[in-house]
Amino acid sequence: MSKGDLHTTPERVLETRGLTKIFGGLIAVNNFDATVKKGEIFSLIGPNGAGKTTVFNVVTGIYKPEAGQVIFGEKDITGRKPHQIVSFGIARTFQNIRLFQNMTCLENIMAGQHCRAKAGVWSSIFSFSAQKKEERRIREISESRIEQVGLERFRDELAKNIPYGSQRMLEIARALATEPMLLVLDEPSSGLNAGETEVLMGFLKELIEKEHLTILLIEHDMNVVMGISDKVAVMDEGKKIAEGNPEEIYNNPRVIEAYLGTEEEA
Repeated sequence: MSKGDLHTTPERVLETRGLTKIFGGLIAVNNFDATVKKGEIFSLIGPNGAGKTTVFNVVTGIYKPEAGQVIFGEKDITGRKPHQIVSFGIARTFQNIRLFQNMTCLENIMAGQHCRAKAGVWSSIFSFSAQKKEERRIREISESRIEQVGLERFRDELAKNIPYGSQRMLEIARALATEPMLLVLDEPSSGLNAGETEVLMGFLKELIEKEHLTILLIEHDMNVVMGISDKVAVMDEGKKIAEGNPEEIYNNPRVIEAYLGTEEEA
């Protein structure tokens, strides 16, 4: 691919081209194409084992694909390491919460700023003014993010001691502290009650409106998917079987079959 091929869609934030990932003899993701545009919530849905999280893991550098490309903006990031991808502007959360359980909530969010730190090793050793200034900046950003997700009351509490729903929001706050352009969320409503889910939906809509972020979402709660998504792609057995707006997906026979099965199977 020539360098000029990367300039196809000005509004594109993320594109996967022919993405394929194989584990042993199992094709977990098979020739997956998708384009996520700036300022939209793009949801990826499908039955368990469809390959959704594997797509996320390839996009965020945890896995290398056997074939295909991941394009972020105008940069080919295929096969880059996770820390490099974070520095480019992609942040993610996980289906199973991954917090530093024995650190405070504020410290967890501050950890998300490591990829933006600019002061060098010598500044750290000798506490030069640049290092002190950067520490203040990191703290200010982290204080702002913890307030944004409504967890300021847990500021100095260990992450393991706060309620599960609050841990979910803390992980999102830490991802936001990396100052991303694309936020990748793997089942953020998992384990939340109805009230917490409503708060989450409102929060994600607000991020799009006020911070002009783009969100790539895996979600099993169809009320969330239908309530906040601009576009939905459906996977089954590693392949994309449908893509469209929420209403189109809701009424798509192939999607219904993938989730509910055929009469013969029943």
